Amino acid sequence: MLKRFIWVAIATLFFALQLPIGSAAAYELSEEVRTVPLNDKGDTVVLSTKQLDRGRRLFNDSCAKCHAAGRTKTNPNITLAADSLAGAEPPRDNLTTLVDYLIHPTSYDGELDLTELHPNKERSDIWTEMRNLTQEDLKEIAGHILIQPKIQGVKWGGGKVYN
Repeated sequence: MLKRFIWVAIATLFFALQLPIGSAAAYELSEEVRTVPLNDKGDTVVLSTKQLDRGRRLFNDSCAKCHAAGRTKTNPNITLAADSLAGAEPPRDNLTTLVDYLIHPTSYDGELDLTELHPNKERSDIWTEMRNLTQEDLKEIAGHILIQPKIQGVKWGGGKVYN
C-alpha cells in the first residue's frame, strides 16, 4: 500500500509540474527598463513588452548573424553597446537615429554610405532579410537593441570576455 501511495504522489507531482505557468514571455520588464530615448532632443518613449518581444525575435532573425550578443563580427571594435552607439556620427543611441541607420546605413564616422555593405531597407533587393520589415518592425528592433545594456549590462557588446 505504501509503495502505491509513493507512486501516486510522484505521478501527481510530475503532472502538476507540467501545467502551463504564466504567459509565453517568461519575464516582465519594468517601465524604467522599457523606456528608451526617442530622439536627440531628450524625448523618451516607453515600449510595450509585446513590442520588445517582437523586436527580440526580429533581431534574432535578421541581425544576430552578425551582431550576436551586441558584438559586430565584421568589426569587433564597433559594437551595439550604448557607448559605441553614442560615439557614432551621428549618434545612434536613440530610436529615431537607429531606425534611420537601418534605412540609410553610414560608416561609424558618418562619411561613407554603407548601403551596399550593411543590411538596410533602402537596398532590400540586396538584403532580402530586410525586404518585409516595416517601419514599426525597425522601431521594435531598435528598441530591443537599446534596452539590452539595461538588461545585460557590459555583456551586451562586451565581447568574448563576458560570455
